[in-house]
Amino acid sequence: MDRGKELFKMFSLTIRENLENLNLDTNYLNEIRLRTNMPLILKYSGKEYMLDEKGNMSDKTDKPLLMRQKDIRETMEYIANYSLYAFEEEIKQGFLTIMGGHRVGISGKTIIENGFIKSIKYISSVNIRVSHEIKGCSSKALQYIVNNQEIYNTLIISPPGCGKTTLLRDLIRNISNGWGSIKGRTVGVVDERSEIGSCYMGIPQNDVGIRTDVLDCCPKNEGMLMLIRSMAPEVIAIDEIGGKREIDSIRYAMNCGCKMIATVHGNSYQEIVKKNENIFERYIILDKSKGTGTISTVYDNKGERKL
Repeated sequence: MDRGKELFKMFSLTIRENLENLNLDTNYLNEIRLRTNMPLILKYSGKEYMLDEKGNMSDKTDKPLLMRQKDIRETMEYIANYSLYAFEEEIKQGFLTIMGGHRVGISGKTIIENGFIKSIKYISSVNIRVSHEIKGCSSKALQYIVNNQEIYNTLIISPPGCGKTTLLRDLIRNISNGWGSIKGRTVGVVDERSEIGSCYMGIPQNDVGIRTDVLDCCPKNEGMLMLIRSMAPEVIAIDEIGGKREIDSIRYAMNCGCKMIATVHGNSYQEIVKKNENIFERYIILDKSKGTGTISTVYDNKGERKL
């Protein structure tokens, strides 16, 4: 079943009817945003649109379809199957992942207890990021990160919105399943923000391969150590590395014999190496010059271009 169209059933009746009447190709639907007393906004094929009072989609309108608090409340009840309490742990992080792998971001009044966020209530904004897989998008990258049967420690460098997570997911799938003459590997994924496997009740909704184990909603530092202790991964994959603690954990994993595939926000090899130690063997740079996910350059750990 089309995971995008199945998603429409999670909305209030008014929103659902309007979305279904648009006959959208959900392969190009990126986001659906609801804000109390504000227009319904779609991101479709990389552009932003609103719905007007008649349900038509336009880049601007003087008579937008405004979202009522009732619509948002009803939508959240459908999303949580009338039990928001069951999603309390996810909600206090500001998002939850639903069946199909779609990610629902929320904002409203935060409830603080002992200095920590306990929950969010009076939800006033909802952002649904529609989950997409692009199988085969890593085919070009694979030839640069493998030497015979050896996988290189690889860092994917990309500005926001250039497809690094999509590329990472497909690399994980191929490394896990094996491709061509390359045998499959056991892969451990630390999916801190539920964007790689898009797990629903612990089960990946995206295809991450037959030999992949996912730690969902787990901090990267702790997750890498947990996987090494419990799941004996040959390869560990993480998205959007950050500070020194994560670099130290990556170095530890490498010293334990694990290969690393990771991503980071950035624009160039030089920028990233200056901020972080040069611990990877391959650096893949993405841009949008030929569409989302374009591989512009590949470097080795000596700064020599391979592409």
